[in-house]
Amino acid sequence: MTVTGSTLVITAASPAPATAPAAAPAARRRAAGRAAGPYRRLFALPGTRGFTAGNLIARLPMGMFGVSAVMMIAGQRGSYALAGAVTATGLAATAVVAPLTARLIDRHGQARIAVPATLIAVLGSLSLIVCVRTGAPAWTLFASYAVTATTPNIGGMSRARWTHLLRDSPAAHHTAMSFEQAADELCFMLGPVLAAFLCGVLFPEAGTLAGAALLLTGMLVFTSCRATQPPVTAAPRRGSPLRALGPLLPLFLVTGVVFGSMEVASIAYLDFQGLGAASGLVLALQAAGSCAAGLLYGTVRARSLKACVCALAVLMTLPWAAAATGSVPALACALVLAGMATAPTMVTAMSQVHARTPEGRLNEGMTLAVTAIFAGIAVGSASAGSVVEGAGPVAAYAVPAAAALIALAIALTRRSTARPGTCRHPVRSSRGPRRARA
Repeated sequence: MTVTGSTLVITAASPAPATAPAAAPAARRRAAGRAAGPYRRLFALPGTRGFTAGNLIARLPMGMFGVSAVMMIAGQRGSYALAGAVTATGLAATAVVAPLTARLIDRHGQARIAVPATLIAVLGSLSLIVCVRTGAPAWTLFASYAVTATTPNIGGMSRARWTHLLRDSPAAHHTAMSFEQAADELCFMLGPVLAAFLCGVLFPEAGTLAGAALLLTGMLVFTSCRATQPPVTAAPRRGSPLRALGPLLPLFLVTGVVFGSMEVASIAYLDFQGLGAASGLVLALQAAGSCAAGLLYGTVRARSLKACVCALAVLMTLPWAAAATGSVPALACALVLAGMATAPTMVTAMSQVHARTPEGRLNEGMTLAVTAIFAGIAVGSASAGSVVEGAGPVAAYAVPAAAALIALAIALTRRSTARPGTCRHPVRSSRGPRRARA
């Protein structure tokens, strides 16, 4: 309102009309953010797409190296026994070296340790190729493949980044862990298929060469994303991850037995049915079910470890029952359902690892869990193979079912799921430390 001479002039305020239209897009953006799925919100965080791309590229070879080594050594040396012994030596070396590599990563940072460790592993793969091609003594194959044990646990490093970024958002952290488990399943489903294709169609060394190239490329991309890397603190590290995770490691070991025995039982059963060529596809169905269940699990509230392992114990009996009918389609459906129980179990069990691991040693804690799983896979494969030889492929499905029941018994014990009072959960809500779910 203004006065011009003797005239009173009333003018409309101009900011008001501009404010309302400006507020509308903001309100729409907020509503869209609330309506967006949890995974869309997850990857809207700065830097997450970059390190996830590198993570997936570097993780794919994890499912390639074993198959590639077996096909290359058996093809060139004509001995599956030698090939199996070399890969078993590599797993044993990984069980010793991987936790040490993870400890160095926690202490000095991801980029500083992971890149040289990856270079050493790649050199080991290249040495294996040269030794196989040149007819070098057998011991050189064992030594070369053992060097690849320095390969960093890329899944653990990625989970550590999510834990650092989402330490104040437990719900988003649960979604991130579910995504990581689904990525594990996807890579271990596609890796062997890609390795078999490259070794069979191109040349026996193609799978190992491609795996080494993907590992190095992915690790360089991953470590170049420095903004999301967890900080390294100079504070003294108290507590032992091995001691803190001691009650949980038997659960991871037995879960590995489930994985290893199920794979061997399925391959033997399909070979007995005259469908050995379809074993890869049928096993992929189990991994696909687990991958889908992992992504779905990330959109709902986390369940207790006891509930997840109980579902695993129930669903792992389905392949045994389906195999007894002699129907391959029934077995395929049972494997999909059984696979859907594995991802929620692993996600929830990994959350227990986060709850128990002493602060500043998360990579080492997760690597110990993964090492226990690999050990269980070796035990499960050997156990199922013995049952196949002695009682047939149908009876071999009793091994994963029995292992799942043992896992349930472990989960039901109070000591295996109780959170130690000396360790702090790395993910916090606005009201303080988030308590681990049993």
